[in-house]
Amino acid sequence: MKKGKLKKTLVEQILDKAGIVHEPLALNALKDELPDGISKADIYKTLALTGNNGPVIGILPLTQHLSEKKLAKVSGNKKVSMIAQKDLQKTTGYIHGANNPVGIHQKHAFPIFIDEVALSKSFMIVSAGEVGRSIRIQPQVLADFVHASFVDISE
Repeated sequence: MKKGKLKKTLVEQILDKAGIVHEPLALNALKDELPDGISKADIYKTLALTGNNGPVIGILPLTQHLSEKKLAKVSGNKKVSMIAQKDLQKTTGYIHGANNPVGIHQKHAFPIFIDEVALSKSFMIVSAGEVGRSIRIQPQVLADFVHASFVDISE
């Protein structure tokens, strides 16, 4: 292993194996100063919620707030609410700050909804499954891989 080169996360390995183009980033959006060319609006949070039909995943920019009402409607639930942090890892397999659509889709195939604002972007940045690690990927490529829908889920 080259000096200074990070070991690939499981998410990066899954994407590599599938031939999915992505760029690994060592980035903690909540703590680090962002590199040039990246704004907080480019970084997406992966939120795990639960409704009467089970868990559902909502993905939207850090700069936006999730509308639980909109997510409930598009996911066919009467209502949805955030999964308690103490139950997060046993539900998704990831700790708070490391939830990501690739790993969650591989393990659970929960329904995934990406805010439609991502369609206007050439790239989005999501967690790579470990705190401080992210991937840059084209929104449509990610959505196709994890069978996500683009919908309006922000307030």
